[in-house]
Amino acid sequence: MSLSKRVPILVLRLLALGAAVSATIVMATSHDSADVFNMKFEAKYTNSPTFKYFVLMNAIASGYTLVLLFLPSKNSCAHFILVLDLIMALLLDSSISACLAIGQVGKNGNSHAGWLPICGQVPKFCDHVRGALVAGFAAAVAYFLILLCSLHNLMNLFTFTT
Repeated sequence: MSLSKRVPILVLRLLALGAAVSATIVMATSHDSADVFNMKFEAKYTNSPTFKYFVLMNAIASGYTLVLLFLPSKNSCAHFILVLDLIMALLLDSSISACLAIGQVGKNGNSHAGWLPICGQVPKFCDHVRGALVAGFAAAVAYFLILLCSLHNLMNLFTFTT
């Protein structure tokens, strides 16, 4: 693969790495506490399996991207890397979707189920979750663009110019 085709993917991988690491760190450091009816209420990402899933998927994406940055550029397993990139994009998308759903309930509550909104009591926690979601979304978009570039490069390998 020529240098002009590798540079955009390298830049996108660096962007995805930075966004996924940021999402992991911001979500993992999210915590806040409040007193409700003289009881201490603590909100942290470990209270929700969805937030744990989000942190885990972003950590896996970070590790995967870091490993790929150190692979030699003349690697013969481009198809396998393309499949892994697709899997990584799908896992990031699923974790963001799940986290957005829980975040929506945390922000607005659910009157039909009797769930009250918590962002009024623990705004620092909600701000961290919001920031982590933005960073996670940036990582997912970067992976989508990596997929498009990789598919474009792969399709150009099979076209013949006469």
